[in-house]
Amino acid sequence: MCGIYAVAMDESWDYHSGSPIDTGNFIVTTDQNAAPGQISYASDLLRPVRIWLYGLAAFVLLIVVVGGITRLTESGLSITSWKPLSGTIPPLNEAEWQAEFEAYKQIPQYTVLNSWMSLDDFKYIFFWEWLHRLLARALGLIFIVPFVVFLVRKRLSRELAWPLFILFILGGFQGFLGWWMVSSGLSELTSVSQYRLAAHLTAAAVLFAALVYVARSLEPGRVLGRVTPFHLTTTIILGLALVLQLAAGAFVAGLDAGMGYNTWPLMDGAVIPKGLLVMEPAWRNFFENALTVQFIHRGIAYAIVAYCAYLIWRRAKDGGFGGVHGWLPRIGILVLLQVVLGITTLLMSVPISLAVGHQSLAFMLAGATAAYVADMRRVR
Repeated sequence: MCGIYAVAMDESWDYHSGSPIDTGNFIVTTDQNAAPGQISYASDLLRPVRIWLYGLAAFVLLIVVVGGITRLTESGLSITSWKPLSGTIPPLNEAEWQAEFEAYKQIPQYTVLNSWMSLDDFKYIFFWEWLHRLLARALGLIFIVPFVVFLVRKRLSRELAWPLFILFILGGFQGFLGWWMVSSGLSELTSVSQYRLAAHLTAAAVLFAALVYVARSLEPGRVLGRVTPFHLTTTIILGLALVLQLAAGAFVAGLDAGMGYNTWPLMDGAVIPKGLLVMEPAWRNFFENALTVQFIHRGIAYAIVAYCAYLIWRRAKDGGFGGVHGWLPRIGILVLLQVVLGITTLLMSVPISLAVGHQSLAFMLAGATAAYVADMRRVR
């Protein structure tokens, strides 16, 4: 999806004391007296497409927020079946509610943890899972309907349409991952598998970042600044580290690892706590030992802070933050905010509002990094 610019062109253009330029996306004119980087666009066929893609990214973030609340309220297993069409309508009468409640009573989460629940209690957790699924279904419609309209109106070239269709497939795959995750908690576990939760959340992060990247790639005009392979490579590494940290955070959430070891900077009274490798075989500790999983999440956070500080120092030394590199200090600020929010969430034993904010800011960081990469690829 790198370097996507081609679209169908409108043959009409206005003359503004300059000569026409064919960019591949637009027919544009330049004013001979304009400041560098300023372009007068007679036809911007991709503006609605960009708005749509940014809207999709925002909607994905909304789904992530609701999904975080669903996880933190232990609501994810309240709906024990997958009904793509009829499932959009919640129970409408007492008999339907009782049927859903009886289905929930058959799974281990109810028998082991929630046998105290009344029907009213069940309705609360049912709402969050139903809303999460409803928004996921709506995302498909919000994607495919404008996509078809843009194709019919020839706003999308083949070079752009195919990557967008792949993003649609990725969004549909998210639905599969969601049900695959839920199904892991319906027979033996009292919650969903942390492995499947991590896959679900990581795929959402990739989808979000990809939407932001493509939308930013389609911005008109040129971006100022000097970009070297070093800048591009190191920023991509930062983005990959952020996605890795999101996956690590999913393991923390899946194991409720944030509910313990609620001290900082020490963990269980030590810089390196005992018990990191108590499970056999040793690899299981990295995914199933709550102590080790939280320790890894902290360690990746420290590494990202140090790496981001290095990039900022290096950029300040090599020429400052003008043009495209203005993204770097903004990303640095977001990283610091994320660290403060993460520590506060831990010290306060994971209140829902802070935990959801922590997860959402992680997505925003990934999105900002994707936008930075997209802008660097647009530098002329």
